[in-house]
Amino acid sequence: MKSAGQHIAARLGALTLALGLAQGVFAANLSQQQLNEFAGKAQLRFGVVNNLAAKPQAKLTLTNDSGTALPAGQGEWRIYFHSVRKLDSTVIDGLSLRHVQGDLHELAPTVGFKGLAVGASLSVPYTASAHMVSYTDFMPRAFIAQQGADAVVFANTDTENLKEFVEPFTKAEQLQRFSPDLYPIATAATRYQDNLAVNHAAAKLDASPKIIPTPADVKYRKGTATLDSSWQIRYAGRLTSEANYFVAQLKSAGITLTAAADHVAATGKVIEIKVDNSNAKAEAYTLDIAADKITIIGSDNAGAFYGIQSVLSLLPAQAASSHALPLLSAKDAPRYSWRGMQYDMGRNFHGKDVTLRLIEQMARYKLNKLHLHLTEDEGWRLEIPGLPELTDIGAKRCFDLTEQTCLLTQLGTGPHASGSGNGYYTTADFIEIIKFASARHIEVVPEIDMPGHARAAVKSMEARYKKLLKAGKKAEAEQYLLSDPLDKSQYITVQSYTDNSINVCLPSTYAFVDKVIYELQQMYRKAGTKLVTFHMGGDEVGAGSWTASPACNALFAKGEQGVAGPADLKPYFVSKVSAITSARGLDLAGWEDGLMYDPVNTFNRSQFANKHVLANAWDNIWEWGVADRAYRLANAGYEPILSPATHLYFDHPHEVNPEERGYYWAARYTDTAKVFGFMPDNLYANADKTRNGAPIENLEALVGRAMPALEKPENLRGMQGQVWTETIRTGAQMEQMIYPRLIPLAERAWHKAEWEGDKPDAAARTADWAAFAVQLSVKELPKLAALGGDFYLPPPGGVVDDGKLLANTALPGLAIEFSIDNGLSWNAYTDEHAVSKSKVLLRTRLGEATSRVTTAETKQGN
Repeated sequence: MKSAGQHIAARLGALTLALGLAQGVFAANLSQQQLNEFAGKAQLRFGVVNNLAAKPQAKLTLTNDSGTALPAGQGEWRIYFHSVRKLDSTVIDGLSLRHVQGDLHELAPTVGFKGLAVGASLSVPYTASAHMVSYTDFMPRAFIAQQGADAVVFANTDTENLKEFVEPFTKAEQLQRFSPDLYPIATAATRYQDNLAVNHAAAKLDASPKIIPTPADVKYRKGTATLDSSWQIRYAGRLTSEANYFVAQLKSAGITLTAAADHVAATGKVIEIKVDNSNAKAEAYTLDIAADKITIIGSDNAGAFYGIQSVLSLLPAQAASSHALPLLSAKDAPRYSWRGMQYDMGRNFHGKDVTLRLIEQMARYKLNKLHLHLTEDEGWRLEIPGLPELTDIGAKRCFDLTEQTCLLTQLGTGPHASGSGNGYYTTADFIEIIKFASARHIEVVPEIDMPGHARAAVKSMEARYKKLLKAGKKAEAEQYLLSDPLDKSQYITVQSYTDNSINVCLPSTYAFVDKVIYELQQMYRKAGTKLVTFHMGGDEVGAGSWTASPACNALFAKGEQGVAGPADLKPYFVSKVSAITSARGLDLAGWEDGLMYDPVNTFNRSQFANKHVLANAWDNIWEWGVADRAYRLANAGYEPILSPATHLYFDHPHEVNPEERGYYWAARYTDTAKVFGFMPDNLYANADKTRNGAPIENLEALVGRAMPALEKPENLRGMQGQVWTETIRTGAQMEQMIYPRLIPLAERAWHKAEWEGDKPDAAARTADWAAFAVQLSVKELPKLAALGGDFYLPPPGGVVDDGKLLANTALPGLAIEFSIDNGLSWNAYTDEHAVSKSKVLLRTRLGEATSRVTTAETKQGN
């Protein structure tokens, strides 16, 4: 039996223990001031260790240069960071690493965490789902967060200069994706060798201005016409819009002309713009430039517009009061009726001005379809009247694990709603975009991606549901719900999402689809035109979606509309969307896998009511055996748009180098010459190399089966470039990925070259490319620069050989600069400069823009 003193001592001991535990928990947390101090000065860095291991290895290093120690124990603070690769869960030295959703990962302290003292450093090794050979495989704006406090970005990661927090790529196991990786890393020396052929061909060429894209038939004559303000424009009354556009563009070029309808007589030199629809070919035109008269005759308004663009194409970038135009005659018509560019602003939004500038450039090069990827897992980018949650929540990312105020942060946005990539078009913005495009004969094709890639919509409608349910409005809450609260289906997508599929078995899903399409139609009508094509997306639905959904099980039990199990749900969804769009008089478009059961079997075309069902054929990695889906779809009655990832994905790097932006899953690189060399009429002839760089000698032998021929070429609608924006957070970055690759895209969509074929004429292609490359450097890129947009300049090639600097560029005609004092000063390179250094810095220049800096070294053997 204890004495009273013993009882008191025991109680004091227990109280002391309780206080100690409480202090320990408190000590494992951080105040807001400590969070700010730590994130502001600590250094968080990433590095690749070994891509060639059984699973690619990387590491996160945290160096505490702040005055705040991370306390030991299981506190409530967490470090969050973005990774394009899904990382494996692990516990290292008391820190638990786990995947949250998409690219977001969490590093949390456990009871075993020993703390991080001031001045100390810790390293967290981890393994990833795939290799990492580029700086842009890592995302900025890692942050530290704690319940009840504001999240704070690590200052050293709050930058678009990824080298600030990503370790250099120097070793083979860091630079190579796998063994063997047959693509060599681009260096100044390898570029120099690669550029020799085009530079040799370009040296023989006349750099006088040519029409881009190349007309079907053009004859240049001797002499020039001097275009100045003494000329007048006369136009058919139906061409008022086109004539006004022409006047505005000429004014930008320094020439002010008067324009009047053709009933007003002209005196002196005249530009006549007419329409003659006796030519059955849509968008065709003829152009004749004589010393005192220019005649443009279009088969329709679009054809007249393209004749105008051909005249403008001959002007230099520099504004002047007069310009010399070559005398010529051209008879021209497009190769394809669909000449498109797809722009994904669902991942990262860049604003209206960037979109308008893209439209202007598309018009210059006679592209006529702007495919706007308006929705994604990471964002909904268009205001829809009556559904404010789509933009209030779905158009912004921040750190809200409940996702009741924003989507979960992704893609380097960081924890704040002011971060990169957030935003949306208002209805007024979108109407302005439609009008701007329509005036330039460009159809805006809106894509609402579903049933996969739909997380922004799903989470926005879930937030709406919860808000209205709380207000006691159950029926209204369920009206547009896109997810089944009882659905236990498990899946993970290629982009590492587990909850991004719209439930295709809910009637509310189709009420949502109809509502969105209705509002889209109203916007087009307000813009003075009409919605023609609705793009439903349809791609990359997570395998396993809807397999444990009560709503879907109920649909199976009914046995209605041929739906017996999960495999029937994708065509069921497409048929429902088809019925909605057909009733509204629309064509339907989707990505190829959204219209197929598997790589070989298409959905039955007859079940879709639309007159036209278009399919973007994109997934053409040759050795995977799916490059024939474009032909399979065409043969089955669909209308494919060639969108091959190996040649026309402009989110891929410009060259093989870790400093290049972009994904590289389909092609290790896609430079401007590769786009120029694409042969849309001979799809299989483009099969050059496998993903690891091995040459393809026989595609059928590689795939192991016969490749179907194109039996219905009339169904092939055209071709389209794509830019996906996972790694593209700013408008400048986006334009650097698109330009100049958009220009050879337009060339191939408009003009079929003589060298194309099942066995292309390589020498003729090189000569044709050299002529085109010269036009890019002396005329087209300077025009882009004059507009104030951004573009990519290829780094030069170069070697130091016997004390002489030899340098060249992939686009002959671009200026090259060199530095022998580590970049402190730069000199213009002309030809074979004598240099005293064994290493010389090089860059290309156009106006104020410069390329990445590269290093020329002494040629081996000297």
